[in-house]
Amino acid sequence: MSGDFNPEQKRYLEGFVAGLQIAKAARESAGASASGGAKTAEPSGPDAAHLRAQDRVLAAGGKLSEQEKFKRELHPFDGYERLKAQAANNEYPKPPDNFRWRFFGLFYVAPNQNSYMCRLRMPNGILAHWQFAGVADLAERYGGGYAHVTTRANLQVREIEAKNAVAMVEAVQDLGLCSRGSGADNIRNVTGSPTAGIDPQELIDTRPYAREWHFHILNERALYGLPRKFNVGFDGGGIIPVLEDTNDIGFQAVEVKDGREVAPGAWFRLIIGGITGHKDFARDTGVVVKPADATKVADAIVRVFIDHGDRTDRTKARLKYVIDRLGLDKVLALVEEKLGRKLDRVAGDALAPRPPFDRAAHIGVHAQRQPDRNWVGVVLPVGKMTADQMRGLAQVARDLGDGDIRLTVWQNLIISGVHSENVKAAQARIEALGLSTSTNSIRAGLVACTGNIGCKFAASDTKRHAEEIARWCESRVALDGPVNIHLTGCHHSCAQHYIGDIGLLACKVQTSEDGDAVEGYHIHVGGGFGPDATIAPEIYHDVKAEDAPKTVERMLKAYLAHRVSPHESFLAFTRRHEVDALRSLIEGEAVG
Repeated sequence: MSGDFNPEQKRYLEGFVAGLQIAKAARESAGASASGGAKTAEPSGPDAAHLRAQDRVLAAGGKLSEQEKFKRELHPFDGYERLKAQAANNEYPKPPDNFRWRFFGLFYVAPNQNSYMCRLRMPNGILAHWQFAGVADLAERYGGGYAHVTTRANLQVREIEAKNAVAMVEAVQDLGLCSRGSGADNIRNVTGSPTAGIDPQELIDTRPYAREWHFHILNERALYGLPRKFNVGFDGGGIIPVLEDTNDIGFQAVEVKDGREVAPGAWFRLIIGGITGHKDFARDTGVVVKPADATKVADAIVRVFIDHGDRTDRTKARLKYVIDRLGLDKVLALVEEKLGRKLDRVAGDALAPRPPFDRAAHIGVHAQRQPDRNWVGVVLPVGKMTADQMRGLAQVARDLGDGDIRLTVWQNLIISGVHSENVKAAQARIEALGLSTSTNSIRAGLVACTGNIGCKFAASDTKRHAEEIARWCESRVALDGPVNIHLTGCHHSCAQHYIGDIGLLACKVQTSEDGDAVEGYHIHVGGGFGPDATIAPEIYHDVKAEDAPKTVERMLKAYLAHRVSPHESFLAFTRRHEVDALRSLIEGEAVG
């Protein structure tokens, strides 16, 4: 077999084997065995807390999940030479390495696409115009010539061949970006208010705090290899929702009134345990955090999760379940132990009301706090852009804006710092790219995950079906206010269907007794976030994808026909009715 490898590949493999031997020796000296024999040394080094947590499971007679075994056998960051060897051979990974390489942001997405997807990370979703254009070049050179904006205000590139995987990861770093830890059991991209620093109503500019946490994660190996993925979001009190209450940790900007338990002024309110795919929002802790202490507090919470997260059952391996098992008070006490001090607490009435959201502020032209400057929100059809469109948008940001591209959790982007006299020119150049800065009330809130084109978990082609719903309804229903429609391909709920005004969860709809099936959806209605936080109940089960556009049309027409006034939102309308009554109103509407 040695004749199949060139000298460079042999060096890769030799280095990998040596690394395995070193890792094995280290594990043996650390003594992870629970079988009784001679007493062995405690695990040490940056992975010690994870090894101790695994050891406790084994000592209690439990069985680690497959992913925990993969990490224990070879920590992904110790396997880079192995990844390089696979790339040199244009070889795709087996399941253990497919999991491991996600620590580098590489997802092998077979069988849907026989290629890698590379997911980046950028704090607060903000990058420079030249970085954005650089990603476009990489998408063209190594991928399918396009990129997606994700629901974590991030970018991902698809259709990367195995031979280009390492080149892609390293080229991303050449741009001053990275993909490290953007997948698997790690802290994902750090979200923040997309209009941070330019929003007239914001309380806190989230950029420095998202950035500090981002670099803390990158430079602290102990924060990798968690029991499961972990999300952190910063809301600065701006006009565009960040959906921080769907995160494991949410920092919400609040104004503390005079004469309370802590000094007056802007603080972060701490909420924890959000995971709407499991039908739960983050819980208020009663704790407020000085912005300068956000990273310290987040670090302590993650370390509690490392110690107490479930290493046996992946379906229960999130912070929510630690809180469910131990109780919120116990979790906060453990956080205080990690911090070495008490957390600051205030009564609920100590906080001034949060400034309101504008559910359409991520689209179109809006005045910044800086005189004569504006942000321009660009509509991206279900988050997708070609490389040419990306380069064109980068040029608009460079020539007519302040040079920043700001991604949002609504799968679109904002060009900031556009002088008032340049707004029309910017809009014209954006439209020349085949994109728009204005949209109807359906497309403004249209969100879709990757779907089964590129994800093995998805049951339907969500992005295509989202487009079909939008095209069908926008010419038939004249909405005068935004309605959020979320399509997600599986129970992981990457598109957060439970918080949409209308949420569609993909399924297979059986069409014959022989088991024949077609793509379809379970449809939910009346979800919300922030002050309206509610998990949407199901209203229709097993709707064929081909029937979804007409079903949504009926739902929207029923709303327009039966709302109490033009000021009643779709959310308020749906919550005014029981599901059966709402279904009766919907089915009474004609379509076509």
